[in-house]
Amino acid sequence: MSADASVSNSPANEEALLANGWKKRSLGGFIDCAGPLWTRKEDTAWAYAILADDRHLNPAGMVHGGLLETLMDHALSAIAWEASGRLKCVTLQLDAHFLAPATKGMLIEARGSVVHRTASMLFMQGLLSVDGQPVMSAQALMKIVAA
Repeated sequence: MSADASVSNSPANEEALLANGWKKRSLGGFIDCAGPLWTRKEDTAWAYAILADDRHLNPAGMVHGGLLETLMDHALSAIAWEASGRLKCVTLQLDAHFLAPATKGMLIEARGSVVHRTASMLFMQGLLSVDGQPVMSAQALMKIVAA
């Protein structure tokens, strides 16, 4: 779950992200207001990221916790959507644990997985990281919504 060396410890830039396989996405809805969102296919899973800029900061100059939770929720929802055969999923619960601050210029990466699945629920875990260092861990419960 480590970041690319080309964006480590220094402010990331869009050219470096593109060179390392990241793609900027416009999906519509709230994530476009929070982003822009970056995605990258890694082996059999997807990674999601936001490149922090001034819009993402709180008054203390750190990335706002609400943005971190938004990125985590989006990533886990997208992973649940894929795992459920692309059925709509909604978040019932998201337990987030803030581990370290993120600042402007950092690429905040999100990855996650399904821990357990029932016919209508997915139990998820996720991690946000910057340069391979954990920023937030989370567990979530996703409900598969009937088509």
